[in-house]
Amino acid sequence: MIEFQSVTKRYPDGTVAVDDLDLVVEDGKITVLVGPSGCGKTTSLRMINRMVDPSSGTVLLDGRDVRSQPPAALRRGIGYVIQNAGLFPHRTVLDNVATVPVLTGTDKRAARARAAELLEVVGLPAALAKRYPAQLSGGQQQRVGVARALAADPPVLLMDEPFSAVDPIVRDDLQEELLRLQSELGKTIVFVTHDIDEAIKLGDKVAVLRVGGALAQYDTPTALLASPVDDFVASFVGRDRGYRALGFLTADGVPVNPVASVALGADAETARGGLRDGWAVVVDGDNHPVGWVNEHVLSGVDSVTADRLVAGGSLYSVDPGAEGGAGSLRTALDAALSSPSGVGIAVDTSGAVVGGVTAESVVSALAEARAAGRVPS
Repeated sequence: MIEFQSVTKRYPDGTVAVDDLDLVVEDGKITVLVGPSGCGKTTSLRMINRMVDPSSGTVLLDGRDVRSQPPAALRRGIGYVIQNAGLFPHRTVLDNVATVPVLTGTDKRAARARAAELLEVVGLPAALAKRYPAQLSGGQQQRVGVARALAADPPVLLMDEPFSAVDPIVRDDLQEELLRLQSELGKTIVFVTHDIDEAIKLGDKVAVLRVGGALAQYDTPTALLASPVDDFVASFVGRDRGYRALGFLTADGVPVNPVASVALGADAETARGGLRDGWAVVVDGDNHPVGWVNEHVLSGVDSVTADRLVAGGSLYSVDPGAEGGAGSLRTALDAALSSPSGVGIAVDTSGAVVGGVTAESVVSALAEARAAGRVPS
């Protein structure tokens, strides 16, 4: 457990970065520090591994003041991941990951073997092991950074805006990868971000900090969305917090109904016969959705071709064979609202179409969740 007890950090020029912080980080959970620039997120994080020492107050790690041991010894039990990964450019991927075990006395051969295992754990192919950081994409570099932080199997992992420098698609993949790793490893993770969506997605608990380093609210994501303590938190969380809260409600109650579909390359007359309410989703040979057709698309053509399709919006991923396999109400509603036909396409784990959902059915499921007391409050 990590505990901040009345911790303040004041710099010589009088600037207060962290102001009387009291906070308990639970073992085996992800705690996210979030807030605007200048709120003391990174300073708070760095006080855990003594990259910064507090001006007053105490930071405890497993009940022991972090200042009671030398910084180097303390950091050997704490993984650290930063923006842009911070890899050694002159070392291969494998040797970057093996760095900490070698420094702590592990035989180089054993350290490299462990590094190779960790590359697989974070989802990187073995073929990348002999490359240098400059030869990797930004997302791959961040995965190497995570693997390096895990190499000594530390109980605590500090992550300072690790995904902020990559594009949104890669960032989403990295977030999912972190959640997968955490479900397997159960580390105590302190994660810094300025993105409230990222905080809500990743955090078991979220600490919202004000400019000046004061703690505004520390709560679960559901409680934060449902009951912000004041106007600052409400403004930071966003006016659409009700929509965000749908991400914590399963879409198990949303019916996935049959959807009209036609095959890519089908003749136009056959496609017209397959329209329902004026639309049909077009699927490829693997039953993956590739777009939509309506009467306008089919007008004056002999067959359904890829260049004529209407874009399909987002998809709603479900696993019909798994208990609790449905996604969230948020993803179901987004799929329905972004679809040109008003029907969101549900796909299985292989990406194949299994049916469709409507916004009306999502709203009905939400009403049922409220009636059953499952809506966060």
